[in-house]
Amino acid sequence: MVDIVSSEAGIPRPDHPLDSSGSAKWFLPAFGVLVLVGVVYVGYALSQDLAVAKTVPWILLGIALLIALGFEFVNGFHDTANAVATVIYTRSLPAEFAVMWSGAFNFLGVLTSSGAVAFGILSLLPVELILQVGSSSGFAMVFALLVAAILWNLGTWFLGLPASSSHTMVGSIIGVGLANQFMAPAGSATSGVDWSQATNVGVTLLVSPIIGFFAAAILLYAMKLLVRNPALYEAPKGNAPPPWWIRALLIFTCTGVSFAHGSNDGQKGMGLIMLILIGVVPTAYALNRTPDINYLDAYKAASVSVETALGKYAKPGVTVADAKAAKVAVQDAVRTRTWSDQTTVALQTYIHNTTASLQPYASVDNVPTDLVSNARNDIYLIGEALKLIDKKQLLPMQAADLKAVTDYHKAVDNATKFIPIWVKVAVALALGLGTMVGWKRIVVTVGEKIGKSHLTYGQGAAAELVAMVTIGMADRLGLPVSTTHVLSSGVAGTMAANGSGLQWSTVRNLLLAWVLTLPCSIALAFVLFIVFRQVF
Repeated sequence: MVDIVSSEAGIPRPDHPLDSSGSAKWFLPAFGVLVLVGVVYVGYALSQDLAVAKTVPWILLGIALLIALGFEFVNGFHDTANAVATVIYTRSLPAEFAVMWSGAFNFLGVLTSSGAVAFGILSLLPVELILQVGSSSGFAMVFALLVAAILWNLGTWFLGLPASSSHTMVGSIIGVGLANQFMAPAGSATSGVDWSQATNVGVTLLVSPIIGFFAAAILLYAMKLLVRNPALYEAPKGNAPPPWWIRALLIFTCTGVSFAHGSNDGQKGMGLIMLILIGVVPTAYALNRTPDINYLDAYKAASVSVETALGKYAKPGVTVADAKAAKVAVQDAVRTRTWSDQTTVALQTYIHNTTASLQPYASVDNVPTDLVSNARNDIYLIGEALKLIDKKQLLPMQAADLKAVTDYHKAVDNATKFIPIWVKVAVALALGLGTMVGWKRIVVTVGEKIGKSHLTYGQGAAAELVAMVTIGMADRLGLPVSTTHVLSSGVAGTMAANGSGLQWSTVRNLLLAWVLTLPCSIALAFVLFIVFRQVF
């Protein structure tokens, strides 16, 4: 466990950067007012949404939301510490102010996030669990994911190890998928893990720290060649802050990492909260009730276009018996990720039937509550089938027909993949508050335990700049990356490039946490899913 009092980087305790409190007494009350306003808004918006629900299981909803927001709270004090370590140890900002500053920009990052990462993570889950999220297996899935992730994050935080919340969440999802497949009756059409998607996410998570290490090292070399200011490559002297231009650069990169962390990591909680809401109160959240006024008309028009496009590729004599057979054929294609001539006809029929059920209604608000949940599942399943065409290219199409598919796919995603503003605000509050708590353990590891010498201004700027750019790009591409791994490896890269040397005991611990996070979170979620299946 990390000792937050002693130092291995040669920093005398009286001059320790964690002891500087700064003059940010106004900041905490201001953030408190922001939290209060946010809580009131979340409560009001949630009550307005639930007004359309038939019945609301308040206890189950409250527990589920509390655990989901608890995950983001833990994520805040576990991961955000990485963003502030460099500005604290270079004395660019006082410790308390740095944490509050980072919390505020995490908050803003969550509010402005796209949602792409949220649904990219959820696509790892077995499709039938998402379609049956309101069932006992669906609740077991959500609780197993969240509890496993929280337990592992708390354990690594207690040991002062900068482990990855992204790795933890992905491992938990894989564990649930494996457990779902393990518990399925023999011969049943139950899917497990989408290994192609899991591989893409896994490669991103594994490669990003390597990019962080070498990119930060190269950037530090480049800085030494281009910016020949000795002060940039020296350890801070006493309690004096760095020169203003260095200080501005370090604060800018800290702000960017905090904002990017909020916009990327905050989305994991958003996706899980949406699963909870869809499962507990489907009449309010199964379909997007806040699109533009012409949304449903656009959806219907897009469905007609894609029906026509699919008809061009239907082989003569290939038919499906009825609507039920069409749905089963589409489900089989999604589960096995294969395509046949019958799949083309089945998908065309399924789209036609789904659109026909919505034809009498001018907007989503007019769709009867009894129809909402089934309509959502039908549209979501169609979206998963469309991935086999426009992503996997299992049905070769001409460009014009493929455009009809992609346009319809966007309409499908708009109907089922949405995040209300109040959910973003709730996650932002949890992440921002978490940033204010328990940050010292990870800060000390990043600031003192990776390299053998004190972090210099140039090292801090290089590591933070690489982390900011990497995480920001990943957010725009909808890819989950680990703030922890990118920044920690960036610091290590600058230490190696500077010839400062690495503390190999810490590096070994970091690598061990990196290697163990996936298998341990998989095992935790696997066991918890089986346990919760007996509870729900």
